[in-house]
Amino acid sequence: MSYLSVRDLRVHFPTDDGLVKSVDGLTFDLDRGKTLGIVGESGSGKSVTSMSIMGLHDPRSVRMSGSIQVGGDELVGAAPGLVRSLRGKRMAMIFQDPLSAMHPFYTVGNQIIEAYQVHNAVSRKAARTHAIDMLDRVGIPQASTRVDDYPHQFSGGMRQRAMIAMALSCDPDLLIADEPTTALDVTVQAQILDLIRGLQAEFNSAVIIITHDLGVVAELADDILVMYAGRAVEYAPADEVFGHPQAPYTWGLLGSMPRLDRAPTDRLIPIKGSPPSLIQVPPGCPFNPRCAQRDLVGSRCTTDRPEFRDTGGGHWVACHLSDADRTRVWTEEIEPKL
Repeated sequence: MSYLSVRDLRVHFPTDDGLVKSVDGLTFDLDRGKTLGIVGESGSGKSVTSMSIMGLHDPRSVRMSGSIQVGGDELVGAAPGLVRSLRGKRMAMIFQDPLSAMHPFYTVGNQIIEAYQVHNAVSRKAARTHAIDMLDRVGIPQASTRVDDYPHQFSGGMRQRAMIAMALSCDPDLLIADEPTTALDVTVQAQILDLIRGLQAEFNSAVIIITHDLGVVAELADDILVMYAGRAVEYAPADEVFGHPQAPYTWGLLGSMPRLDRAPTDRLIPIKGSPPSLIQVPPGCPFNPRCAQRDLVGSRCTTDRPEFRDTGGGHWVACHLSDADRTRVWTEEIEPKL
């Protein structure tokens, strides 16, 4: 059994304007030692999925159904105390903006010490020694003195390293990184990705990388889950997604990504239109208003929701196009333009 198992997850938020279907029937698995990249445009449901796994939604403002199992423990509908006992020890999260995720009134060391002592019966002196060791392991120089600095005294890259040290302080089995390199320059991005990869190898953690940057998942992920409008549209090993993508939305994402392994084209190809409102998701395939291949299918695109199915070899896709049409369009029309 996979360490993380998500089945038919639905996360809806009632609002005055209607029901926001942020995640609407999501299923995937993740084993320890493996990395899953979740990609998609803003509003596709990536971060809501991660917050659901961590149990960070206010139960008074969310309707959640389906199943999330971490190490065999069911989290949907679980008592808050159980989720709190798992958070930090069994699962941890690196947030997109460490400056807002870390408390400005407490030193970085105190925040790591608190996280460590919650799950380990150790003295404050031992916890401080552990905090210094973790800061040193994530590459923060002079960790024995920087441990007493406040978050605002760290640069963006160093804050992100401190956030990783805090997340890894209890050796979690599952690590979720939500846009971990978005606000960082490319040199620091590469350092952070190398750090996550090295620490994963050391701790044998299951890792989820949530991003809109396909370059990041190409660097790290074993498998890729492509989300659109709160649903999965493609799920496959990373080399399959980059080498033989089958969903028109994935084709659009790849077309908007610069490639270094091929001669550059004149310009990147953006996906036409905008993501739909999650209150009024289009009927049928939610991508149909933006899909250049919908005429190959006809009215089914606007009336029937495509089934998320295995097309062979663990490559899942939700699309009404036939297997033959998807292969032809990719090889003859899409791939030559990338």
